[in-house]
Amino acid sequence: MGPAQVHRSLVLLIVLLLFCRDVASRGEMNTWCVASLRAPESALQDGLNYACGQGGVDCSAIQPGGSCFEPDTLRDHASYAFNSYFQKDAGGTARCDFGGAAMFTYTDPSTATCKYPSTR
Repeated sequence: MGPAQVHRSLVLLIVLLLFCRDVASRGEMNTWCVASLRAPESALQDGLNYACGQGGVDCSAIQPGGSCFEPDTLRDHASYAFNSYFQKDAGGTARCDFGGAAMFTYTDPSTATCKYPSTR
């Protein structure tokens, strides 16, 4: 890669970073916390148990008959619980980790019947 290509790449990177900073500062970039695709089921279950227990999340939406029960998978239920825990403490100290079982996404995971809250 020649000096001109390096310069062009740096300029594009700076423009992209400034754009992202501007979008985030206007509140247009929402963040959700969902289950990692690589997380083992045992870690998902532990995180789900924590969020819905000690974490104080209202998990009624992922119970049978709830608006987020379908799809009825551990990963989907964990995603809802992880995000609810993360969002309930917006601006606080809650982290999106759950022992490595969670990850951030900037794509709204909501469905037609299940709305994931986003306050960050």
